[in-house]
Amino acid sequence: MANTYTYAPIPASTQWLEKAAAIGREIAAPAATDVDEKARFPKETLAALGEQGFFGLCLPKEVGGAGEAPRTFAAVVEELSQYCGSSAMVYVMHVVASQTLVVSTQFAEKTKVLKEMAAGKHLTTLAFSEKGSRSQFWMPCSKLQAQGDAYSTTAEKSWVTSAEHAQSYVSSALSPTAGSPMESTLYLVDRTAKGVQTVAPFNGLGLRGNESAPVKMNNVTVGSGDLLSENGKGAEMMLQVVLPWFVVGTSAMAHGLCRAAIGATASHLTTAGYDSGSKLRDLPNLRARLARMNMLTERSRALLGLTVAMMEQPTAETPLYVLQSRLSAMETAVEVTDLAMKACGGAAFSKHLGIERCFRDARAGWVMAPTVDHLQEFVGRALTGMELF
Repeated sequence: MANTYTYAPIPASTQWLEKAAAIGREIAAPAATDVDEKARFPKETLAALGEQGFFGLCLPKEVGGAGEAPRTFAAVVEELSQYCGSSAMVYVMHVVASQTLVVSTQFAEKTKVLKEMAAGKHLTTLAFSEKGSRSQFWMPCSKLQAQGDAYSTTAEKSWVTSAEHAQSYVSSALSPTAGSPMESTLYLVDRTAKGVQTVAPFNGLGLRGNESAPVKMNNVTVGSGDLLSENGKGAEMMLQVVLPWFVVGTSAMAHGLCRAAIGATASHLTTAGYDSGSKLRDLPNLRARLARMNMLTERSRALLGLTVAMMEQPTAETPLYVLQSRLSAMETAVEVTDLAMKACGGAAFSKHLGIERCFRDARAGWVMAPTVDHLQEFVGRALTGMELF
């Protein structure tokens, strides 16, 4: 789909947008309905992304990655999301999780695993949220228990995207000597490790192909070389590394859903009409809805564009803009897709236009941690000089 990217990737990065658009048109789009209806993993799209270097898009060039910045990540995700939200979400979680390895000074096999990712042979994801702390992902209930030079842990992870297809999970637990819920540790665990088990298949309302299933870890061994953060420093990595990248990715995904809804709505209004010869676009109330959809989307995209620029040259206000970008994108996607359903009426509700899938996918983003309620609270605290936690 033609687009002028607010995120303004550098000219040398436009090749990634062209490649992403081709994957979206030729692979993701033809499979999107089947992925949604069967709640199946979009394996063909992820295979293409891996083969064409997208798993290493934001990894260092030293390990075979492309070394691209968050702005290119945002542009690529928005492009993919216009064709298949589930594919975009799986990809977002991989890129976000991989950044913990990039910054880690603890992980023993850092270079080896990053090279596998850059080569498209290793898909990773996040395993943060737990049954006992729900959407407060920064406060795990599970704990690492010291076992000589290693650790063991038991956990009930409630939402793990790509649960059955990722090669590894970037997971969290309280450190062995934790004195507060914020003293966590991040570690990498192999999906096939002894004691790791997917509990049930994912059958959600939206983003049905992202396989966000619950996962149990029963007495899983975690070697000292598997740690990604220092013991007790996991929350810092979550908030300083994971959260900004997650915000960029999920916000761009939401904007892609908006743009898909806008495109489908505009097409319907200009092609559908009456026996009299008039078109739906001749109705001012429908034009007004489309206008609002586009205004809301471009306003939110502009905020994300400002945020990725601030991430490149951080200031004390950058964290506030990170939080606001996700809040804006989630609220925008819900309103825009709702307007699209109303503007297109029966054609949308009958699943003839693809808008209904965008409508459901947009609502999945609303409940992902940090949820919209959390984001409103965090922004309010920041604006009034309060500590976030």
